[in-house]
Amino acid sequence: MTPNPLAAALAGGAFALIARDGATVEVLTGDVVDVDLLADIPLHAPDGTPQHVLALVPFRQVVERGYECHDDGAPLRCLVVGERVTVPLADVLATLPSEPVPLADAGFDIPDEEYADIVRRVIADEIGRGEGANFVIRRDFTAAVDVDAVTAGLTWFRALLEHERGAYWTFLVCTPGHVAVGASPEAHVSADHGAAGDGVSTVTMNPISGTFRHPAGGATVETLTEFLGSTKETEELFMVVDEELKMMSAVCTDGGRITGPHLKEMSRLTHTEYMLRGTSTMDPRDILRETMFAPTVTGSPMQNACTVITRHERTPRGYYSGVAALFTPREGGVHDLDAPILIRTAYLVDGRLRVPVGATLVRHSDPYGEVSETHGKAAGVLGAIGAVDRDPVAVPVDVSAADEDEPTSAPRRLADDPRVAELLAARNERLAEFWLNPQDAAGPRPLAGFSALVVDAEDRFTTMLAHQLRHLGLDVRIAHWADADDADLAAADLVLCGPGPGDPRDEDSPRMARMRAIVAARIAAGAPLLAVCLSHQILADRLGIELAPLAAPHQGLQKTIDLFGQPASIGFYNTFTARVAPGTGRVGAAEVAADPASGDVYAMRGPRYASVQGHLESILSRDGLVTLERLVRHALA
Repeated sequence: MTPNPLAAALAGGAFALIARDGATVEVLTGDVVDVDLLADIPLHAPDGTPQHVLALVPFRQVVERGYECHDDGAPLRCLVVGERVTVPLADVLATLPSEPVPLADAGFDIPDEEYADIVRRVIADEIGRGEGANFVIRRDFTAAVDVDAVTAGLTWFRALLEHERGAYWTFLVCTPGHVAVGASPEAHVSADHGAAGDGVSTVTMNPISGTFRHPAGGATVETLTEFLGSTKETEELFMVVDEELKMMSAVCTDGGRITGPHLKEMSRLTHTEYMLRGTSTMDPRDILRETMFAPTVTGSPMQNACTVITRHERTPRGYYSGVAALFTPREGGVHDLDAPILIRTAYLVDGRLRVPVGATLVRHSDPYGEVSETHGKAAGVLGAIGAVDRDPVAVPVDVSAADEDEPTSAPRRLADDPRVAELLAARNERLAEFWLNPQDAAGPRPLAGFSALVVDAEDRFTTMLAHQLRHLGLDVRIAHWADADDADLAAADLVLCGPGPGDPRDEDSPRMARMRAIVAARIAAGAPLLAVCLSHQILADRLGIELAPLAAPHQGLQKTIDLFGQPASIGFYNTFTARVAPGTGRVGAAEVAADPASGDVYAMRGPRYASVQGHLESILSRDGLVTLERLVRHALA
């Protein structure tokens, strides 16, 4: 009689169960190794043999990138796979327990009113002061569980297999003292080497944002249409796409191309998503490091988001918003990577269940709406694992096409409705073709022969700017503001001072002081300079132009402006602005492009320098690339 591999796995030791195709479950067994750094993940045995590895990467791993966090010491836990078998779904379900697991002492660790107050503070003190465009702040639903942890995990995994649909991964990972079970909708990053064997992988990222909780009776085209028309939901998605394009531009030679948007339809929730794809020769562990972590569960810009999370979340995140990373050996000694985000996941440690959930806070956020969103997300997880009563999962129906004499319960995807498809497609009409279309590597390079040094002021929009400059033909390097060497700055044909968070008037910030010094040195030397967003404000201040906070932040805002006589559709991410008297066209030697009513300065150009408030590299800048070339040509002239 053939032994049951699942029963053998459950007999003892560490194991993982992963469902990815809807028909089978992968059973992984092996030894657990905890390591300190992503580079230490043991992809090869001591004798050089490639190994399968499943790694649970905690949020605290952001310290590898120099970012802040509440450090709880959660280990970077690796299951070095000794055996990997695939079992039919039906056989797995026949083996798993089904008796409900009761919960006690259940509730959120932060009460609703306190969480609403946190939301208000983040909007006022962080977004309202220019610290970033959006931030994800979590709280935890907790409960006591008086059932063996592995039995509880297996029961919940069975419930997810039976009742959840649309997940990217449904999984259970059992290691000593720790159980994680969930159904993640989001593939954070993957790297697939294909069959070429040339060491080049196709890297894919899958930004998902916007949460539509299905109403009682099920989702309809009408209720979904209202969701798709929401300004907040649309802005959330565009902002996370921008943030993940920053990461793609850092790991992919071709920067990344956008496809979508699509609907991600699950049992109780629907999301909107894009797919980003590019090519890379990087080690998959390095790809993972450069993409820590998804803006959908942290915020943007990433470095400051981690700081804001540390200020406003009361406890460490553990594995929430980290990834489960599966490394699979391929020919040639390389490994493929498949890494979903650790969300929609329940953790069981020492008899205590924890379900972390977060809400994305933007300038339009309603505090009680975000409270409701965390309730909805927690209920979705708890209902899916059978820990609480499930809401009935109704099949989407098209009520507009219904006949009162005919039933309307036939299964179908809402995304197939032409009205929904039209609304989704219309979103791309606002976006830059540069990121939507294939980028011709052999196309014209009008600025070839020039070098550029891009100074990163702690917003990785600089990676997208660098990619666009390379597309124009420049030889480009990026330097962090604290590492930008004066000799390297002087040697560059063009210095691009980049965007960053914070108040440009801050006299106590070392970052602001260094950016002021770099701008001043280039102006004094008459050396070509392009200043973007924060650095545009710093340049304006040096030219004697007033800086002031906006009445409402422009975070993910698209505007068509007059840029020195030409209209340009540009995306803005700013809380502060340079401001002149309406009608002012020149300040000293600088020509000024400003709003005719408010006097807010959109761009400046003078002898060997130019600046722009908007983000020409953003997906929201339809005229970004042509405007970038115009301003660079002016600075170099």
